[in-house]
Amino acid sequence: MEIDNPDVKAEVEKVFKEYEKALVTNDVEVLDRLFLDAPTTIRYGGGENLYGYAEIAAFRSARSSSGLERTLDKTVITTYGTDFATASTLFYRDNAPGKVGRQMQTWVRMPEGWRVVAAHVSVIDAP
Repeated sequence: MEIDNPDVKAEVEKVFKEYEKALVTNDVEVLDRLFLDAPTTIRYGGGENLYGYAEIAAFRSARSSSGLERTLDKTVITTYGTDFATASTLFYRDNAPGKVGRQMQTWVRMPEGWRVVAAHVSVIDAP
């Protein structure tokens, strides 16, 4: 299995940037599109455990659109073969001084494009 094929990695980096832009602008339509619409899709958030696409979409539609701006750091995207990737990043928000957020996503290439099938977001005290 080839790890970090440059063409595949560029595809995932592009869709990750699309996700990030949608996140900070609260573009719920794009965020929903980038998660796999399946009962097996999971998102563990800062204060919620969401099982299945329906729960994730409901959370997104009810979430406040304020305070979403953030700065990313140490983003690592790794591809495995042509259809599987992980994205890991740290993030910082001005409205959360002294905290560091951690985000991990599992991406899978589906017939309709790259989709998140599992995600984890948490915030801890900055070291």
